Amino acid sequence: MSTIKSHALEHTTPIIGYHRAPLSQKFGAPRQPNLVALSSVIEMIAPYDNPAAFDGLEAFSHIWLSWQFHHNFKPKHASNAQAQSSAASTFRAQVRPPRLGGNQKIGVFASRSMYRPSNLGLSVVKLERIEVVENRVLLMISGADMIDGTPIIDIKPYVAYSDAYNEAISGFAPTEPKLLVVKVTDIAQDQFEKMMNSDSLDEKATPTLTATVNEVQQQLIAADMNYIKALIAQDPRPAYRRDELNSCFVMRYKSVDVSFSQITLGELQITLITKV
Repeated sequence: MSTIKSHALEHTTPIIGYHRAPLSQKFGAPRQPNLVALSSVIEMIAPYDNPAAFDGLEAFSHIWLSWQFHHNFKPKHASNAQAQSSAASTFRAQVRPPRLGGNQKIGVFASRSMYRPSNLGLSVVKLERIEVVENRVLLMISGADMIDGTPIIDIKPYVAYSDAYNEAISGFAPTEPKLLVVKVTDIAQDQFEKMMNSDSLDEKATPTLTATVNEVQQQLIAADMNYIKALIAQDPRPAYRRDELNSCFVMRYKSVDVSFSQITLGELQITLITKV
């Protein structure tokens, strides 16, 4: 549960589902939604997994997701009052966005920093399809900027005529970030191909919820190499380390660790892919 207080009022927001995805760590996750069309799943939980609650949603191509930054630091065993007090005491009025090189400070409310008073995120993602497996709803989506296990707080349809503003001004982020060139060594490509899992879900078999989620979280398939390269092209490295050459960074993707480094400015190379 998520609790929001205002003077004497207290509002508790339920968790209605969880995001199941190839990325289990923050490093490598896109900094904004829809930069990488990575496939993932929203697994609804009872009683919010009732198929009747999703009647009509299939007519929309995109949805809004409200969610929690669940990997942010939280005091263990803290009560709601303690958590509220801790959030206030650790409040950061300014942050250093990677988009500005990690050196320039701006107000936290002028940013999309994960370190927010509420720990809440908001994303638009593409709704690929709705599946009902074992009488539970799974939302198959793409383009999420969330990692595996992210709690989902709410879902709403995206309505283009009111939600999209082509004339909007986007401050210090007027355009998409520049992508870097990503190359793959022969060794890394060979390692990837040996670990690929060709046993994806059999279309003729009755799918189970566990198998469907596991395919998204763990099973390595040929298309994953394109996703891995697209994620690394976004440059997940800390802004203050982007001039470093030959420093190794590791991104966990599904069941593998992907090692990469910058070989020349603006060009990254995947050097190793190893089993977790």
